[in-house]
Amino acid sequence: MRAVGVIDFGGPEALQVVDVPEVHAGPGEVRIRVHAAAVNPTDTGVRSGARAEAQRKNPPPYVPGMDAAGLIDEVGAGTTTDLAVGDVVMAMVVPNASHGAYRESIVLSADSVARAPAGATHVEASTLPMNGLTARQSLDQFGLQAGQTVAVTGAAGCYGGYIVQLAKADGLRVIADASAVDERLVRDLGADIVVPRGDDIAEQIRKVAPDGVDALADGAVQKELAVGAVRDGGAFASVRFWEGNDEREITFHRTMVTGYDHRVDLLDRLRQQTEDGLVTLRVAATYEPEHAAEAHSRLEAGGTRGRCVIVF
Repeated sequence: MRAVGVIDFGGPEALQVVDVPEVHAGPGEVRIRVHAAAVNPTDTGVRSGARAEAQRKNPPPYVPGMDAAGLIDEVGAGTTTDLAVGDVVMAMVVPNASHGAYRESIVLSADSVARAPAGATHVEASTLPMNGLTARQSLDQFGLQAGQTVAVTGAAGCYGGYIVQLAKADGLRVIADASAVDERLVRDLGADIVVPRGDDIAEQIRKVAPDGVDALADGAVQKELAVGAVRDGGAFASVRFWEGNDEREITFHRTMVTGYDHRVDLLDRLRQQTEDGLVTLRVAATYEPEHAAEAHSRLEAGGTRGRCVIVF
């Protein structure tokens, strides 16, 4: 069975089409015939060897990928689920050795798999699970009430864009950053106020929220450059595990989406919000498995709006 992975860690050129054993669903599991796998920044760590210590517990190939969409083609015996063969689904994958989303077929726990949004293509659906759940986790960590204010850095990106839309769905006031070229996009996502992107982001946010925001989701990984925008006693969510310097009684959250694995309830909620028009699925480009290196190169070059997707 075909997959995209690495035998030797390295740059995008290390990615290659590899052969992996066919897998079958056991009790509590379903098998997805994967038609689309989104390319995310975390995938580059699997490819480059940034997580080599954990990966080398298993032999290569190492297959990246945390987002899969496709069709159920096998349901394990004794599995309790309302999913059936032929259903169009999406799932978040926690990679482990050859168990990553960049493969033609993958077996997952049934409680990690949800129906894809009605009307969405496999490619579109593959952009939702990991990024949507990451944004959902950050907002859940904040625990804000309707009417409070959240700021977002990297709002034009996938995580940041989902923060904007899910925060608005939660009834929050959203202040988001954007470059001049991305301002219309971020406004269309629903941001109430858009401020210029840059190293002075805290100052820019304080211009429109002098007392500071209740919470900030740091999609642009600006860390100490952004934390000044948060009010005393507010909250800060980092997708890169930055925990500040205990300043001003701010609560620092480490958003780690693997904690939302097996949360099919939340994934199904994202499906419903997409169908209701509250969440937008954004695709930058599609790539055949043989050209996966190009997708990684484009991602690492920066500026991609929406996700690159590998199609099988």
